Amino acid sequence: MKISRIRIYQSRLPYVGGAYVWGAGNAIETAIASVVVIDTDAGLQGCGEFTPCGKNYMVAHSEGVLALARLVATKLLGEDPRQVGRIEQLLDHLVQGHGYAKAPFDAACWDILGQACDQPVWMLLGGKLTDGAPMYRVAPQKAVDETVAEMDRFRAQGYRQFQVKVGGDWATDIDRIRTTVPLLMSGEVAMADANQGWRVDNAIRVARATRDLDYILEQPCRTYEECRQVRRVAEQPMKLDECLTGIHMAQRIVADRGAEICCLKISNLGGISKARRVRDYLVENRIAVVCEDTWGGEIATSAVAHFAASTSPEYLQNTTDLMNYNTRSTGIGGPMSRNGKLYASDAPGMGVVPDFECLGAPIEEFSL
Repeated sequence: MKISRIRIYQSRLPYVGGAYVWGAGNAIETAIASVVVIDTDAGLQGCGEFTPCGKNYMVAHSEGVLALARLVATKLLGEDPRQVGRIEQLLDHLVQGHGYAKAPFDAACWDILGQACDQPVWMLLGGKLTDGAPMYRVAPQKAVDETVAEMDRFRAQGYRQFQVKVGGDWATDIDRIRTTVPLLMSGEVAMADANQGWRVDNAIRVARATRDLDYILEQPCRTYEECRQVRRVAEQPMKLDECLTGIHMAQRIVADRGAEICCLKISNLGGISKARRVRDYLVENRIAVVCEDTWGGEIATSAVAHFAASTSPEYLQNTTDLMNYNTRSTGIGGPMSRNGKLYASDAPGMGVVPDFECLGAPIEEFSL
């Protein structure tokens, strides 16, 4: 089997809530999805997606996938996409870094491999350890009363974990945390996610002012070293997100016991292949994980769902249904979201196909 054609698509994904405000003054109303579709001479087709949470989130740009495709497409054409390890090595040899741009190529190859084996991707990743992964839902930065109302709406839909966006004005964030966390019901969990937004001193102020509350403090500052400074005085469990970019950072976190929970964004880690290794290493060292991605539609959520399904429930903190954050689609089929849980498809491969009607014409095409 050989790769015979590679197509790149881009599509706008408007956020269902109008404006998604997070961190230190960041807002997004429409995300830009980049979708990779790989065709083979055997008639199989695979797809992958990268969508950043904003134009330059985590130094990842929506134009990166197209730029990478122009560099690597001629080398990928004629390769066997079922050999996901070889494809990963080839991409890393051709371009150093830029894992977010490589991630959709990696996912598309896993999709083809699953179809060729007549197995869902979760089976190829080790089997279905979690049948229905618990989800969280984001409450972006709004007036505190609006945040409370939004959490109530999500609760009625079955969500039991809530990510409250903070990271702007630290004094207002204290009020937001002190108002929302006491409203949690039995069995519910809250994460106060600063998205790197606070200075160290202000993050310490927030942690001290809310030390009597039970919630998870997520990525308070920009760097791992800054988060460690906050961790020395914070009494809440620490969750790290943006600073976790690969296996070397995971090894530092394990050595330092630098967090109780690690967020694994597939694109941030360079694709399913690399994210799987990081996850297995963290779980082996008894650190809980979140299986998700930077943003996305049905195609990205499919990869997330298979990743979550193949994760031990004992160490799976949560995942999320990215597809339900948008008013437009990237794919047809894929996972199901029901009563606060995400269920991966049992169909061969990812179980999703590109929604070509929404995607429109490819922005670039490469073929043998």
